[in-house]
This record gives sequence, C-alpha cells and structure tokens, in this order.
Amino acid sequence: MRPLLDNFFNPGILAQYGPAILGGFGTTVAVALLTIVVGVGSGLILAIVRTIGIRLADILITIFVDVFRTLPQLVVIVFIYFGLPYAGIQLSPFAATVIALGAVLAAFATEIFRAAIQAVPQGQWDAARSLGLGFFQILVLVILPQAIRLAVPLLTNRAIAITKGTALGTAVALPELLGRAESAMAIAANPSPLTLAAALYLVFFVPLVVASRWLEALGPARH
Repeated sequence: MRPLLDNFFNPGILAQYGPAILGGFGTTVAVALLTIVVGVGSGLILAIVRTIGIRLADILITIFVDVFRTLPQLVVIVFIYFGLPYAGIQLSPFAATVIALGAVLAAFATEIFRAAIQAVPQGQWDAARSLGLGFFQILVLVILPQAIRLAVPLLTNRAIAITKGTALGTAVALPELLGRAESAMAIAANPSPLTLAAALYLVFFVPLVVASRWLEALGPARH
C-alpha cells in the first residue's frame, strides 16, 4: 500500500507541482467551456439554416460539416495556429485551440441538431400551422425545444469527447492541464501529478454527464 501511495499520491510532489497543475486546469476549463459555447451555438445556427432549405447555404454547410468531421483535431489546431499567420491572422494558442475545437464540435453539433429536428413528428408542424403560426414561430416555439432535448445526450457525449482535445493544445504551447501534469511527472519521475490531473478531469466532466442525464429525464414523455 505504501509504494502505491508514494508513486501515485505522493503528498510532497503534489504540494510542489499542484499550483502549476491547477493553473493548467483553469486554462483547460476556460477552453472547454468556450469550445462548448462556440461549437454548440454555431451548430444550432447551422442546423436551423439547413432546415430553412436554402440550396447554396445547404451545400456550403455540408462541405463544412464533412471537412471538420473528417480532419483530426490536432491537424485543425496546427493549421489554424501555424497556417492563418500566412493570411495575416495571428492567433494566440488559447484562441487557436478554442476556434479549432469549436469548429470540430460545430460540425458534429450541426448534424445532431438536424437529425433531432427531423425526428420531431410531422404532426407537430401540422398542428402548429393549424393554429396560424408561421414557419419561424413553429421552428422556435414548437420544434426546437423538443429537438434540443432529443439532442442533449448525443451532444453531451460528443462535447465531452471533443473538449478532451484541449490536451492537444500543447502542440501550440497552450499551458493546459495535461501538458503541465506530464511535464511535472517527467521532472519528478513520479506519476502523482498525472493522478491529480485525472482527478481534476473527473471534477469537470462528471457534472456534465450528470447534467445530461437530468436533462434527458426532463424530456417529453413517450407513450
């Protein structure tokens, strides 16, 4: 038992490197939350545009979705950080990581929201039209509330998977949680910093999973 504690829960090493790792955790949380806001918000907007049925917009969004669903997250981060300066756009590691991961999440969120909108029974549209509501009123007041609840479980799983990609920000010198933990582990020759990083990941992501299940339980009852 003592060797286990010394190797994975060494208090001296945790005290020495804990502040730096907590600083990385703050960066990871900020990047993850902004990625979710950018990705989910953009995905919802793009799904609504596709629902409207403008052909050119539909083609462009389909290309965007296919490209960013296919490319590895690391490739997107590296391209945005190192490639955009050639176009005169210089981004910080923080901004480049948020934009890259947000774009990837937006691609997946677009398809999730679109599928959820299509899953709402056609009778909901017909009933709303019979009440004299217009297209956008039906979409915003009737369809989207149901579609968003349907989308939450899949969207949460995808958001968690993609926001874990904050660790890839080390490729562009982002001082995030896992990168700092790995550096501390290498210097101390002890995996205790990685144990702390794993615990912090659980602290951040477990509430997201619990919230997803709670929101799913609040969804419309099925008969």
